[in-house]
Amino acid sequence: MRYLGPFVAIALGVAACTSPPPEPYVLALPNHFAQPVIPADNPLTVPKVELGRRLFYDTTLSSDASMSCSSCHQQELAFTDGQAAASGVTGQPTPRGSMSLANIGYAPKLTWANPLIERLEHQAMIPMFGEEPVEMGLAGKEKELVAALSADAEYARLFARSFPDSGNPVSVENITKAIATFERTLISGDSKYDRYIAGDEDALTMTEKRGMELFLSERLECFHCHGGFTFSDSIDHVGMPVPESSYHNTGLYNVDGEGAYPESNRGTFEITGDPLDMGAFKAPTLRNITVTAPYMHDGSIETLEGVLDHYAAGGRKIDTGPDSGDGSENPLKSQFVVGFILNREEKLAVLAFLAALTDETFLSDPRFADPFTN
Repeated sequence: MRYLGPFVAIALGVAACTSPPPEPYVLALPNHFAQPVIPADNPLTVPKVELGRRLFYDTTLSSDASMSCSSCHQQELAFTDGQAAASGVTGQPTPRGSMSLANIGYAPKLTWANPLIERLEHQAMIPMFGEEPVEMGLAGKEKELVAALSADAEYARLFARSFPDSGNPVSVENITKAIATFERTLISGDSKYDRYIAGDEDALTMTEKRGMELFLSERLECFHCHGGFTFSDSIDHVGMPVPESSYHNTGLYNVDGEGAYPESNRGTFEITGDPLDMGAFKAPTLRNITVTAPYMHDGSIETLEGVLDHYAAGGRKIDTGPDSGDGSENPLKSQFVVGFILNREEKLAVLAFLAALTDETFLSDPRFADPFTN
């Protein structure tokens, strides 16, 4: 009898042969990157990465087959979507923009303002099954999703190969595990800056090097919240005793003169209820920042130059409208948002350095691309 694999064999009631373990997936990391922490219950394997990539791009994972994970996380935009705020299958907008997934496997906290979401496996549940706001619209449709994937021969093969010890390989739990596995492979570390760090003195121009000096200076304070190889202060990796995770009020708003942010978007305060957490949001990675506009958690600053102006002013002043107020006087803003003065040449140098963080290989790597079209 021809061997049909454990999934089919079990379905036929035939004693399954022992399947070889899935091949481990080995991350190709730059020398200046640490090893990410991989959950013991969800190791990286070649078939699981393949399965996760397929699921990431599959519109079957939305209630009307109009959206996939990639709808809000597009590779050419460093896995963002170019929108101030994402919207779901019903057209209902989310309150915040889609965060970049570059090096997301190093992040111990996974959303703009929810410190309770610590695993990619759990985060994937929010867009799929969340109801406020509705994103992919799958709440209450778990059985239909599993049935649709089970009926696909390629998915049946990949799930069985990815989860050989599971009695029911096609499950919501394994769907999220596979997506999380693929996301952990999204390593971005081949920018001009990275080549300079690796020893190529000519990888950065003199202007970019001057911008890096300013970026790393106490004068600008950028590196406090956007430091290390991930350019974020929310990081975990092998060898760290305790993961680092911070949220910051950057003085983007001050609608009541006492530090308040717009009611629809008030940072970690919405989770903790602590008044000191008003307007506190995660500092995103600055890698590939030139392709991830618009900026800030709500996309309210359109350009990188505008972002630099915001920090130079020590907070944003809005003169009219419901969100008016002087963010520079926000009593809850970070101690690092103090303002600074740059001449035009220095400003262009900082912007040039930020552009040198663009990883063109990452933005076009076929390993991360849509498997249905590549």
